[in-house]
Amino acid sequence: MILSKVCRSFLIVLSLLAAVPAQSQVKRVSGYIRDLHSDEGVGFASIKFRNTTIGKLSDSVGFFSFILDAWPSDTIEITCVGYQPYLYRVDKTRDTITVTLNLERGTFNEGVKVKARVNKGLLLWRKIVQHKAANNPYRFNNFSYELYNKLELDIKNINFNRLARFKPFRPAGEIIRRNLDSTEGKKFLPTYLTEALSDYYYQKDPKKRRELIKAANTNGIRNESMIKFLGGMDQVVNVYNNYLAVFDKQFVSPASDNGDLYYNYNVVDTQVMGNNRYYHLVFTPRRKGTNTFEGDGWIHAGTFAIQKMNLRLGKEADVNFLENLSLVQEYALINDSTWFIAKDKFVADISPIGKEKPGVIGRKTSTYRNVIVNDPRVETELDKNKKLEEIITEPGAEQKDKSFWDESRHEELSEAEKGIIRMIDTLINAPVFQKFTNRLNFIATGYMNFGNFQIGPWYNWITSNSWEGFRTRFDFGTNKHFDKKWWWHTYLAYGFGDKKLKGKGEVFYLPMKHPRLFLFASYTNDLDFGQSYYGEVTQDNVFALALRKNIPVKFLKVNEKRLEFFNETRSGFSTLFAFTHKKQTPLQNLLPKDSFAIPGNREALASAEVSLRLRFAYLERFIENQFFRSSLGSTYPIGELTISKGLSGFFKSSYDYIKISGSISDNIKVPPVGSMSFQVYGGKTFGTLPYVLLDIAPGNELYYYNKYAFNMMNRFEFIHDKYAGINFEHNVGHGIFRLLPKLKFRQFWTAKVLLGSLSENNKALNFKGGHSFQTLDGKTYLEMGTGIDNILRVLRIDFVWRLLPNRLPKSTTEKFGVFGSFRLSF
Repeated sequence: MILSKVCRSFLIVLSLLAAVPAQSQVKRVSGYIRDLHSDEGVGFASIKFRNTTIGKLSDSVGFFSFILDAWPSDTIEITCVGYQPYLYRVDKTRDTITVTLNLERGTFNEGVKVKARVNKGLLLWRKIVQHKAANNPYRFNNFSYELYNKLELDIKNINFNRLARFKPFRPAGEIIRRNLDSTEGKKFLPTYLTEALSDYYYQKDPKKRRELIKAANTNGIRNESMIKFLGGMDQVVNVYNNYLAVFDKQFVSPASDNGDLYYNYNVVDTQVMGNNRYYHLVFTPRRKGTNTFEGDGWIHAGTFAIQKMNLRLGKEADVNFLENLSLVQEYALINDSTWFIAKDKFVADISPIGKEKPGVIGRKTSTYRNVIVNDPRVETELDKNKKLEEIITEPGAEQKDKSFWDESRHEELSEAEKGIIRMIDTLINAPVFQKFTNRLNFIATGYMNFGNFQIGPWYNWITSNSWEGFRTRFDFGTNKHFDKKWWWHTYLAYGFGDKKLKGKGEVFYLPMKHPRLFLFASYTNDLDFGQSYYGEVTQDNVFALALRKNIPVKFLKVNEKRLEFFNETRSGFSTLFAFTHKKQTPLQNLLPKDSFAIPGNREALASAEVSLRLRFAYLERFIENQFFRSSLGSTYPIGELTISKGLSGFFKSSYDYIKISGSISDNIKVPPVGSMSFQVYGGKTFGTLPYVLLDIAPGNELYYYNKYAFNMMNRFEFIHDKYAGINFEHNVGHGIFRLLPKLKFRQFWTAKVLLGSLSENNKALNFKGGHSFQTLDGKTYLEMGTGIDNILRVLRIDFVWRLLPNRLPKSTTEKFGVFGSFRLSF
């Protein structure tokens, strides 16, 4: 009995030992196939052991797995439409292999040529278009969802050896190198990673939108106004639209109603996923040089709804500095028959100065949960809006703790992303890196911060002109660290020719940012350097030295005191009330002050004025810092009306008058033929005034093109007391340069029209001996231009013709001019 038990135990042990080598012979390999650029799974890729019949397809998210008795070969070959073939060498000494394989982009033109009497791809596109009304998520009367956004910005291709050659940057290079080494060896420097969680509400008719940003987690560069752009209000990407916005360009969607004019379509596969059948649709541009994508999509059989769309742009696209772009949009069923967007992913690889040079990689991922459609609760929430579109950031949104994010974010952060957050925190808190970024900011913007104060811009430090000779200027002011509501700035300038000290002082008080309310006061005692517009070169900086036309320079000294009160409502309506006291003294090539002698205690060319400006800019967007903001425009026209009243006798002011002026401006996208911008304006002055108080047509005396001035007109050439005009520009895109796609030149044309007149009383006062003024007297001034934009991605050349009026007695201006300018845009 004992012996039999021992034998049975021995046999069991033998069987277990025999099973061990058999078990150890099983080979396993599994992993994911991913797009190298977008990091998205590549579904239904072919995975095959080379020179064998053993293979399979990855699943819909790119996963694959093999369990084998032995390795069939030492190489796995992965192929998929739109990607380059990939060979993976198998380590036969290992029994279990887990791997992620990244496929590089290829072309959709290879392997998808279909010879058939009936083009199934074209038929499928027609079905998509026919069923748009039933599948487009914006068909619903209203909807809402919870939105999770994640945005990451990285600097790539940093050459640390070259950076270390510059002594001021050497310490920063070392700290960056150390932190990169701790980020899994990745060859990029993370600068920004942020998350936002919001509730989004939409109503179709009347159109209303509301977004409540519940939480925001920012790592890196901080800017309060940027939080609003992390939500869903500014990311409406809908592949069912006819056009999709990529940066500032409009690209034809593959689901466009006219898509067959721009794309070739092919059906390359059919797959079953979750008891549903899907067609694999591939599309490529019909012609080079058009604003189109290439890519593929999965289309649900039966409803012809888009389940997933992968859109790509390469460096041949009409987007500056773009190396690669991926736009992925996924849809999911929220019930038995209703498709709704489930995920967006946008990845852009920007290389401004070359593929191997430093550039930026931006990644944005959006996911959608808790979708509700056609529900009264959505209307109830939208009724809280004070305007049709509103973004609200909840108090404490930026102070959510780690446990909140662990529970609330739609997808867990990867280990790499967690490492990026740690690295960014280390960098931005390192004094060496802070000095490094301050130096870069000084070079780029002209301003340098020292504690609570700021100097600059450096490009105003040195200049020269015929009146002052060599001129130096130094600016000094406060920054946001000095005070959150008060800002002041001053500068002193000295001309070594006229041996005069000039300067300016200004104070700004901002008690409320949203809606905006501020007070402003300034005192200026300096030369008048002409009209100054945002983004245009003025005559008071070092760059103007080489840009002046060869014409007599007019100099005017200004002594001005100004007070402003600005108030804005949430609807976009604003008022600016201002008081200005100004003394003007012509110095050179203008009628002198004694030509306008005033009897009594009053002073010639001295004026006191109160003005009220009314402005309406509906849904205008801004990018802001602590005190100031720059407009990003509006999808609606912007209107302004200004009324001014002169106060005779006030602080020796000599003139009573009333001025009324107004304008309407707009920027309009007109795909596929580019974009148009226009400004219509007009005004009238009631009163008899010297020329410095009349309406002086804005001329340009530089060879740098000025968008807001008449470039073939000199300063003070035309004066009026009644005027109207229009500025128009049409940016066509490639236009005729489509024939030379490698150059990436862009075509445009411009037209500027001015009508004006001057009363007899104002002619008698101003048209005296030695004057060079003119008036149009009801005639039309017209200049038109065309040119080449996007030269070397940043330069523009304008060819401008002065066409009307044909003849004026004192006109010495040329009829044709060539102007250059610097334009940085995508």
